[in-house]
Amino acid sequence: MTHTPREIVATVALGLPAVLGAGVFAGFAPAAGLAGWWVLPALALSAFAALCSAFSTADQSRAYPDIGGGYGYVRAQLGVWPARMTASAHLVGRVAMAAAVALMFGAYVVPDRPVVGGLALLVTTALLGAAGFRFTTGVSTLVSVVVLGVLALVVAASFAIEPVPSAGETGTANELVGVAGLMFVAFAGFERVTAPLRGERPHSPGVLRIAIPVLVGLSFAVYLAVGAGVLRQLGSARLALSPVPLRDALVAADSAALVPLVQVAAAVAGVAALHFVLASAHRTLTGLTEDGDLPTRLSSGVLTLVVVVAAALAVVVMPFATALGVAACGTLFYYAFTNASARVLLQNDRTWPMRTACLGLGLSVLLAMSLPVPAMLISIAGLGIGTGLIGLTSALRRKRAASRQHTQQARTAARS
Repeated sequence: MTHTPREIVATVALGLPAVLGAGVFAGFAPAAGLAGWWVLPALALSAFAALCSAFSTADQSRAYPDIGGGYGYVRAQLGVWPARMTASAHLVGRVAMAAAVALMFGAYVVPDRPVVGGLALLVTTALLGAAGFRFTTGVSTLVSVVVLGVLALVVAASFAIEPVPSAGETGTANELVGVAGLMFVAFAGFERVTAPLRGERPHSPGVLRIAIPVLVGLSFAVYLAVGAGVLRQLGSARLALSPVPLRDALVAADSAALVPLVQVAAAVAGVAALHFVLASAHRTLTGLTEDGDLPTRLSSGVLTLVVVVAAALAVVVMPFATALGVAACGTLFYYAFTNASARVLLQNDRTWPMRTACLGLGLSVLLAMSLPVPAMLISIAGLGIGTGLIGLTSALRRKRAASRQHTQQARTAARS
């Protein structure tokens, strides 16, 4: 089948708003604090790990079109308990990512009260989703144009003016792998096209074979350009201390007049990225209820409220760097299970060779275990608690069902 460039461009445009979120606007600060200029080569490792995971989810999405998402794939391929661990890792990562996006929005748009601004974004985006608003291809294209246009202005300004000599450099090459893990989450929005939500038209294997590398490659080029620009203008030491690197780079480059445009782009990107994050977490919770791992009486609105409340708590108690680290760790654990599931998927017409799933599995584990210790400990604790609660809830539901069945049988026997 012949695929037109328009289909490929539309697919890439659909995925970009889910990728260009907190990472490109604020992720370089904690990354520079760990590795300095080494964050730039680390991006290549992040992008390669994301590429492998994207192909794995694309293959499984076609094999299981009705369930969608890593939880469903792992349950079908590896069993119940690995699926529960996958769901827990995904929810931990999505909640922390929602907090990171909200904090980024607050820092840029409501700098005097960033936490309040982040909470307002959470509520607003959840209400938009509940009202039925969706990021169609047209809306996503508009968002992509706005965000990419502003990022291009930031890069141009950063390289147009000679920077003030830096007061020092931070980070070492020893943290390169850890920073690659931290920045992996910046590429994780690829599921917007590799695993469409229910009701959305899936993309054909031919389109995805081209669109996935283009999406990841374009995102990598954008991140590389923005990272190089802010590092050049601020230096790694100053960048590491900045909650709003793009704004500070413009001010340092004598381009403060462009700051309102950055605020607009941060607002637009924040809404788009958070919409995808909330929808992704909602899909996993829906899968858990449908399979009986959570109470089936929970409505869609209640599931959304659970995610929003958890993300709001994370906004209040976590600084941005911690939220981004937990988001990265939880997401990497999630893709470790997803790649493991793709590795045993028997499918002839794969989007990419099976070896990519093996590489994705190995890289996901390596990057997750190289992240800062606090983020890793919080993620592991969340994974353990979440898996235990899901298992306990399922066991209690089975026990109550068995008790009702026994009572019904006893009543039937008594009547007879």
